[in-house]
Amino acid sequence: MDPRYDVELVAVTKRYGDTVAVDCVSLRFDKASYTCLLGPSGCGKTSTLRMIAGHEGISEGDLLINDKNVTDLPPSARGTAMMFQSYALFPHLTCIDNVAFSLKMRGIAKKERHASAQAMLELVQMETYATRYPAQLSGGQQQRIALARALITKPRVLLLDEPLSALDPFLRVRMREELKRLQRELKISFIHVTHSQDEAMALADMMVVMDNGRIAQSGTPRDVFERPASAFVARFIGGHNVLPGASGSIAVRADHCRLEPVTAERGLRGRISNLEYQGPHVRVAFATSSGVEASALIPDHEFYANPSSPGDERTLVWPAESAHVLAA
Repeated sequence: MDPRYDVELVAVTKRYGDTVAVDCVSLRFDKASYTCLLGPSGCGKTSTLRMIAGHEGISEGDLLINDKNVTDLPPSARGTAMMFQSYALFPHLTCIDNVAFSLKMRGIAKKERHASAQAMLELVQMETYATRYPAQLSGGQQQRIALARALITKPRVLLLDEPLSALDPFLRVRMREELKRLQRELKISFIHVTHSQDEAMALADMMVVMDNGRIAQSGTPRDVFERPASAFVARFIGGHNVLPGASGSIAVRADHCRLEPVTAERGLRGRISNLEYQGPHVRVAFATSSGVEASALIPDHEFYANPSSPGDERTLVWPAESAHVLAA
């Protein structure tokens, strides 16, 4: 029988002394899926990844990989590979020897391991750099070598710890396209820790938002963005205003908000506090006299057809159907 899931966490808890880093988390990772764990610093996402890898012990609960309980197995026996944030390439080894290093440790002959490493370099489009050293590579090229080194063991699950954080914004976009391409071609599960909402939404089949060691919400990126489960998720994901509603808090997408004159019959009355030109749209920051802060993303042509300035009084309005009621 085929395994149901590539990875499954069953009531997993991680304690560091009296501190609970991960609190009774249960989570299933579908086969050959791309999952992003995200949340603020200290939310438990990296501890979760390291427990899956076997680099941290599990205080309570069980970890299954391909339906096999691997809770007490060492990293080398789990069928996982991990790509670290720092890349951790050996400076004295060429690219091909960096990629082939784990095979060398297994006693595989040089000709065979170099053939496998060369195939991995081709997969990440770095075959012409085989004889170079890490210091001769850019950050993006080093990342590709680290990725090839992780993949050479043919893992069932690839674990990525903030793999794009050291790259500049343009290269970050390029590399996330490469990660998604590789995941689709290899048909294995990638579990990727990030603090970037944009990164998670661009890459993930499932995104898991964590807070204080627990899962605040999980689902497809569109589901989480369209229907945040709480004020925390709405604020963390971004692009939403958390506003007072008739029956509690509501979340309203900033791009669904508009500014109207103060004479508007409904909406929030306040003043414009700041303007940011962002190319396709203008971000208008807005605050009420009672301290409610919000923003509207106005298409640039619409804003400049009827411009406003900081200090101007306006009413923030939105379509009724755009208001999503948040859990208490």
